Amino acid sequence: MSVLIQLVLGFVNIFQVGGQWWWALVSGVIPYIIVLMTAVNALIVWIGQERVEKFGEWAAKPGWVFLPIRYVALPFVSVFVFTNPMCYTMGRFLPEKLKPAFYDAAVSYVHPPLGIFPHINSGELFVWLGIATGVKTAYGDAAMADLAIRYLLLGLVVILIRGIVTERLTAMFWKKEEA
Repeated sequence: MSVLIQLVLGFVNIFQVGGQWWWALVSGVIPYIIVLMTAVNALIVWIGQERVEKFGEWAAKPGWVFLPIRYVALPFVSVFVFTNPMCYTMGRFLPEKLKPAFYDAAVSYVHPPLGIFPHINSGELFVWLGIATGVKTAYGDAAMADLAIRYLLLGLVVILIRGIVTERLTAMFWKKEEA
C-alpha cells in the first residue's frame, strides 16, 4: 500500500512543481516581457515606421560598403523593432536577388540577442532561460551577462558572413537560371 501512496504523492507533486514554475513565470518573466514590448512599440511610434522602412530601402544600395548595413544593421534593426516573425517583412524593400540573403541573416539573428532583448523572440525565450539558468547556477550572474553579450556579438558576425555567402550563392544560381 505504501508504494501506491508514494506513486500518488509523486504524481501530485509533478503538478505542484509545475504550478510553482508557472507562478514564477507569471510573477517574473511575463511582466518583464510585456513592459519591454510596450517600450519597443513606443520607440517605433517615436521614430516613425516610415523612417524604419526608408532605412531598408537605403540598405539595398549596391556596393561592398552596404554589405554590413544590409546584413548586420538591417537585420538587427528589423529584428529589434519588428521582432520575430514580422522582422522578415523588411526584406520587401530589397531587390529579389537580395531577399534570400537578408532572410538568412534575419532568421539567424532572432536567437542571439535574446539574453539582452527578450522581446525579439519571446516564444523562444524559454530556451535561452534554460541555458542561462544552467550557466548562472554553475558560474554566477556575471557569467550569464557575459554569455548574453558574447552571444549577441557573435550573432552579428555570423549574420554578416551568412548574408554575404547567401548573396553570392543566390547570384550564382541566378546566373545558372538565366543561362
